[in-house]
Amino acid sequence: MPQLRCIRPCLWFDNQAEEAADFYVSVFPNSKITQITRFNESGSEIHGRSSGTIMALTFELNGQPFMALNGGPMFKFNEAISLIVECDTQQEIDYFWEKLSQGGDPQTQQCGWLKDKYGLSWQVVPSKLSEYLADHTSERARRAMAAILQMKKLDIAAIECAAVAR
Repeated sequence: MPQLRCIRPCLWFDNQAEEAADFYVSVFPNSKITQITRFNESGSEIHGRSSGTIMALTFELNGQPFMALNGGPMFKFNEAISLIVECDTQQEIDYFWEKLSQGGDPQTQQCGWLKDKYGLSWQVVPSKLSEYLADHTSERARRAMAAILQMKKLDIAAIECAAVAR
């Protein structure tokens, strides 16, 4: 089997790669931009970008590597992919929810999901979420899911209360 260095998600933007990477790095701890690649004159008839403008940035969010690409307007994000932020406390959920949803689409907020100002979908969830829902046949999981389905931003105490209700 070949050695694998890492799997790095590539996020395609029209021309907001630097703005988005700067935003994401400002939201998450232990985050940084690690490299910037610029267009040159080669291929300008195809990509239509000026030499010296940013083509791509690599960055890390809490140690997880990503790439942001200024690829043009032909592709947009949709809900078929989302990034999950697992939080141990309600304070963390509140922080990431507020930061990531700022300027985003409030109509897409449901069950811990939100869409940010760049159209990227995120799930801001308790780290114990899979524990609440693990046994899909249990009353505990049914009650927890019923509570979650009533929420936009998830409320850990309300989910726990529903899960343990008798």
